[in-house]
Amino acid sequence: MKKTILTMLLTAIVAAGCNAAQKVDEFTTKSGKRVTFTCIKHASIQINYNGTEIQIDPVGFGVQPTTDYNQFPKANIILITHEHKDHFDREAITCVRTPATSIYSNTAVYNMFRNSIPLSNGDSIQYASDIKIEAVPAYNTTPGREQFHPKGRDNGYILTLDGLRVYIAGDTEDIPEMERLKDIDIAFLPCNQPYTMTVEQLVKAAKTIKPKVLFPYHYNNTPVAKAVMQLAGSGIDVRIRDYQ
Repeated sequence: MKKTILTMLLTAIVAAGCNAAQKVDEFTTKSGKRVTFTCIKHASIQINYNGTEIQIDPVGFGVQPTTDYNQFPKANIILITHEHKDHFDREAITCVRTPATSIYSNTAVYNMFRNSIPLSNGDSIQYASDIKIEAVPAYNTTPGREQFHPKGRDNGYILTLDGLRVYIAGDTEDIPEMERLKDIDIAFLPCNQPYTMTVEQLVKAAKTIKPKVLFPYHYNNTPVAKAVMQLAGSGIDVRIRDYQ
């Protein structure tokens, strides 16, 4: 009976999250500037900061549901975490880029796509006086999984937008470097075995980083709604969107 009630509760949480999936989540910076996050799918996120368009890992037809990036505004900034096909899609990038678009990637993507600017773990770019981009580590640690995302190859990113700090983790487990992340307002953390984190790892990572708002993403069929319950009382606002 308890299992049935739990299953019903998890289903209700997921359904509520998915119904709200495509609505825009809006935040305000310290100076009152507007930042919006639109869930596209999986690891693809659209961010608008005070009129600056930012695309994270845009993928059109390589991940279902298909996405026509011709329907999106042109991007000022594109961030690519790594070269896997559910994160790097030349066609989608072509749809939203202009000659003035700044495209930042890990070195492996740069080696395949010379229109990007390579960033290694620890590099940072001051794109504008109020926009900073930092590349941070993203990798697997569990024995037998290291080959999926080896240490030192891929990027996560921290975007600082007029003081609002946004952590986009990329494909990673709950790595020790997360302990050094400070003052994170919004975090996007992946959760799908065996490529990224388990629900338990996601919860541990969230408690380590302590973001004000957490969006589980890149979760496929993982029951991420469990994280909502496990983080109850933590002070972290967990928002489920349709990032399957």
